[in-house]
Amino acid sequence: MTPASLIFRFLSVLLLVFLTGCPSKLPFDYSAFRNYRPRSILVLPPLNLTTDVNAPYSYLSTITHPLAECGYYVFPVAVIDAYMKENGLPSSEEMHGVPLKKIKEIIGADAVLYVTIEEWGQKYMVLQSITTIKASAKLLDTASGEVIWYGTQSIVQGSGGGDPVVMLINAAVVQIINSMTDYTHDLSRVANQDMINNPDEGFLAGPYLAPRESEHCGNH
Repeated sequence: MTPASLIFRFLSVLLLVFLTGCPSKLPFDYSAFRNYRPRSILVLPPLNLTTDVNAPYSYLSTITHPLAECGYYVFPVAVIDAYMKENGLPSSEEMHGVPLKKIKEIIGADAVLYVTIEEWGQKYMVLQSITTIKASAKLLDTASGEVIWYGTQSIVQGSGGGDPVVMLINAAVVQIINSMTDYTHDLSRVANQDMINNPDEGFLAGPYLAPRESEHCGNH
């Protein structure tokens, strides 16, 4: 066998491995979501794995709107937070430990959205600043305890690029502005809209959303 033939065979094997090793992504399984079809959702304060103590409540203020727009009744997060604290559950961890059947019995929610914040905030480097938000969420049916939906959101926004001198000046200006403004709040709003309205992996349209061609909140 000639060297050229060996090279051709080797490349053919590599191509075959590449094609078989990169399977297409399976479509999201909505069978449980369609089976239980919640009408009301309770969103608990997120678990916070970051050092930013303001992250959970900043996040909470951006999740209610896209869920309501999607056609669901969302229990007022501030009222639920205060109610749980008044009943001896001061932390997110303790709130997440409340049995679903108890939530169903006392509050009447059809489903509970649990969120974990993994990254949140701004990092300043010499020539740029980066704002990062990363969170995971899951929706559980309160009657059965079954997970009927899960999703993740990850968004990074950076400033910088171009002439080094301009970048240095821009980074200094951005850091001063960001010290007075919390851009993570606006970024969280965008991330939640994308997560809920994703036409392939987002929420199915709720019962209070006007009839539409697609069963998803987002448009195809």
